[in-house]
Amino acid sequence: MTIDFSGKTAIISGAAGGIGLALSKELGTLGMNIVMADIDMQNLQRSADALSSQGINVLACGLDVTQYEQWEKVVADAKDKFGRVHMLVNNAGVGGIPGKIEDTNHDTWRWVVDVNLMGVLYGTQATTPAIKESGDGGWIINVASMAGMGGVPYSGAYSATKAAVVSMTESWAAELKHHKIFVSALCPAFVKTRIHESLRTIQDKYKSDKPMGDPKSLKKGFNMAAALVESGIPTELLAKRVVEALNNKQTYIFTHPNYRDVVAGRAKALDNAFADAENSPLVKHLKDDEIVSL
Repeated sequence: MTIDFSGKTAIISGAAGGIGLALSKELGTLGMNIVMADIDMQNLQRSADALSSQGINVLACGLDVTQYEQWEKVVADAKDKFGRVHMLVNNAGVGGIPGKIEDTNHDTWRWVVDVNLMGVLYGTQATTPAIKESGDGGWIINVASMAGMGGVPYSGAYSATKAAVVSMTESWAAELKHHKIFVSALCPAFVKTRIHESLRTIQDKYKSDKPMGDPKSLKKGFNMAAALVESGIPTELLAKRVVEALNNKQTYIFTHPNYRDVVAGRAKALDNAFADAENSPLVKHLKDDEIVSL
């Protein structure tokens, strides 16, 4: 069954470009009112004007996702403009700084955690009541990553936050299903965005005088990230895939089926670990215990 999105309202963070802009255009083309939110006001207004010229109903809102009160204002402005809210896309995210664990800069790690994890929490917490109020149910799409399905070397902060986003999605999917709010985690591999240039919008409070790592290693890491991103799929294709997956009621939205064996390998490793526990003289007696669910 194809979902009728027409007349409904979506709030999309990180909408000035990349995945956020592509989803704004795709969902707007399907008849949704689009609340485009971003910290990059100049590019946000340019993108909003472009969509508006195509006949899409758009509201542009400045948003630093690490500030909860700004999320509250975006939701209030969305309700004032369009009446009701039906969808949230927690898209805003940063890539962090590639490097070895011993070179980790605590300020930049906190930046990644605050944007990629706390930003998703704040967006969901601020918007969920408005979606409930609509009475029609709705959708929350949390943009995670294939990195959320398994850690990536030298990208600890990014991988950790995206794994957290997947877990939060699973928690909220169970919590909100009774309200007919469908929660999904979008887990793409490489997409042609500017995530490797995330430092361009880093907030002053996260800037650090401390070294981020060996300059040569950093340059190599950023160059590798840029090459991988440039090899990725177009954002427009990803946006169409998201709509397709929503129509198929997918909790996990995958865009790269070539990673199936990688994720299956992780699942196999987990299964082997359970087998090891079943054979353990210490804990095997717990095998037939009742599973406690909330």
